[in-house]
Amino acid sequence: MGMVADELDYVVGVDTHRDEHTLALVEAATGAVLAQQTVASNGRGYAQALRFAQQQVDAARVWAVEGAGHYGAGLARYLSERGETVLEVGRSPRGERRLSGKDDQLDAVRAARAALRSEPLPRPRSGERREALRLLLVARRSAVDVRREALVQLRSVIVTAPERLRQELRGLPVQRLLDRCSRLRRSTTPTPDQVAARVVLRTLARRIEAATVEADELEREILVHVRALAPELLDEAGVGPIVAAQLIVAWSHRGRLRSEAAFARLAGVAPLPASSGQTSRHRLSRGGDRQLNRALHTIVLHRRQHDPATRDYIARRIAEGKSRRDATRLLKRYLASHLYRLLQNQEPLLA
Repeated sequence: MGMVADELDYVVGVDTHRDEHTLALVEAATGAVLAQQTVASNGRGYAQALRFAQQQVDAARVWAVEGAGHYGAGLARYLSERGETVLEVGRSPRGERRLSGKDDQLDAVRAARAALRSEPLPRPRSGERREALRLLLVARRSAVDVRREALVQLRSVIVTAPERLRQELRGLPVQRLLDRCSRLRRSTTPTPDQVAARVVLRTLARRIEAATVEADELEREILVHVRALAPELLDEAGVGPIVAAQLIVAWSHRGRLRSEAAFARLAGVAPLPASSGQTSRHRLSRGGDRQLNRALHTIVLHRRQHDPATRDYIARRIAEGKSRRDATRLLKRYLASHLYRLLQNQEPLLA
């Protein structure tokens, strides 16, 4: 696969922010900056950005948008709907920004040049159902975080609660603990600390229960969209609605990622050389989409516990001299390839 610079004449790099976007038109052959402009991050600004590119060049061009899934989502969608080719560019490395300085114009130029020196970059995610899944995942993750934090706080309050209350609640299973705490009343012989402990425990328990209901409702909504988009994912061991949704959101659509290797790099499971002297080995990447990486890790954890074939595979790799960590890395890489092929073949649902 050739580099992006071999396939086009110009790149419009875009540094995106909440209120405005900065554009930099860069010539592919030389990397020279031909023109720059700043536009508002709204419909009028998007139209102005497109006119800027059309007036400057009448040749093959692409848009390299930093933050195409966040502040740049509106611009990326606007351009794609009008036939423009949009690529998704990651944030430039911190070391590079520290050495060469940072401002919006420099960041726009970096986005363009990052596209030029890369193999074909992923295209921004697209599709109404995929966007629905992304939003539902964000909301559910928030509910789960609220539940987790409130449970930690509740246990902490119990540790320091008055002795009688602590004895009443200590050692209870989680659901019984929540039921008991949510029904706590004010002490019959109240002191300020007893009253506060009961009020706080009741509040936290009800918060946990509400967040649990919210997370469950969102998971049911997620399942509806997963079944509509890629139902075969749910037949895979260790893949439930949340993991399947994360896989779909990251993969998005045919053509966004060009190969299994690109999907593995996005997931942060492509092996990186880590050899030294006479020792030849690889290590896991710490980059990529960490939510996608977490989804693969969840699958691996499930299969290690419940899938005999996975346990046999890991045992065989360890017998060959691999460490348990290296065996897990190889398994994640295999899973990335397998799931990529499954998603690619989900026609016409994900075509």
